[in-house]
Amino acid sequence: MPSSPQHHPAPAPRELAGADAEDLALYREKFRQRLPESLDELHGPTQGVVELPLHMAWSGMTSYDMSKPRQRMGLYRTVLHEGLHDDLPRYLNQDLLLQLWPVLRTLVGRTVRTVWEDAFPQLASRSTRAAA
Repeated sequence: MPSSPQHHPAPAPRELAGADAEDLALYREKFRQRLPESLDELHGPTQGVVELPLHMAWSGMTSYDMSKPRQRMGLYRTVLHEGLHDDLPRYLNQDLLLQLWPVLRTLVGRTVRTVWEDAFPQLASRSTRAAA
């Protein structure tokens, strides 16, 4: 007699929500650990051509011309998502980050945006002023 397939009940919605919440917390922590202590530490370039190492620019452009707004924005987006703790001061500039943030915050993922704005209220306040 052939055996019938075993049907396991789907996890309860609360279990999925708990697992998803835990995954999200770990994902946020990954970005929190990369943050500088202060935006004052960000002394990256504001002009010239910037070459990113492959651990950050593994899936696309590696060279960014800071005089081109789209490339500058792309560099910051890539560094925010892929950069490690030691990369952030080297490739990000405090003044430029503050200037770009109102638009940049719409281009990065929700988790990256939330982690940076929670850690640095001056970023959140710039986005609030820009929206007003």
